[in-house]
Amino acid sequence: MKSVASGILHQIGYISLGIKRRFRCQIDLGKLDRLYPASTLFGYDRGQPIDRHYIENFLSQHKEDIHGRVLEIGDNTYTKKFGGTSVEKSDILHAVKGNPSATIVADIAHADHIPSNSFDCVILTQTLQFVYDLPSAVNHLHRILKPGGVLLLTVPGISQISRYDMDRWGEFWRFTTQSAQRLFEKEFSTDNVEVEAYGNVLVAIALLHGLAAEELKPEHFEYQDPDYQVLITVRAVKSKTDN
Repeated sequence: MKSVASGILHQIGYISLGIKRRFRCQIDLGKLDRLYPASTLFGYDRGQPIDRHYIENFLSQHKEDIHGRVLEIGDNTYTKKFGGTSVEKSDILHAVKGNPSATIVADIAHADHIPSNSFDCVILTQTLQFVYDLPSAVNHLHRILKPGGVLLLTVPGISQISRYDMDRWGEFWRFTTQSAQRLFEKEFSTDNVEVEAYGNVLVAIALLHGLAAEELKPEHFEYQDPDYQVLITVRAVKSKTDN
């Protein structure tokens, strides 16, 4: 309530200073003047999903971390693409049975059977929003990394609901840089956690409409507005002294 009241007082302050709102001409929304998105498939049916543009740039920037024994969620596409010959063993984790490519079946929030200190790198993209017990999941992610191992993780800030996932195991969270920082620094310590945000209002609107990255201009991705956090990235390193 305090923050809401402060916001109202802030607006009243503008009025008291004699600053009047200016009504501009109506914006032409063009083909986005619609109640339903262009795609409900995150843009997969139109090209590369917009959030995947940021995800792949993030993984490319940190590809040197992807080496040795690597764990990825769902499949090992990014392990192979960015790790290449630096990967000695590729493991795939899936939450439930039925994925023939999975080498490990586990809910990452209840993964006691995965041995500690096992992986040099864990790649976890757009998954944590489906895990209700976040502290337990982060604890296990820290535990299964080898000392000096690296977690490369992405989570949504602004995004549509994934109906497929919500109906099967639930979708619970959206994140900000602040929530991600506080969540991971409890296990990895502040100095070992790097959190960044990507996106702006144009990219957010395009993502919510299900447009693809190819439908935007390259320069649209270059400007990052901290108030429109479409994608949050986390690079967390397990201390070499942790076991």
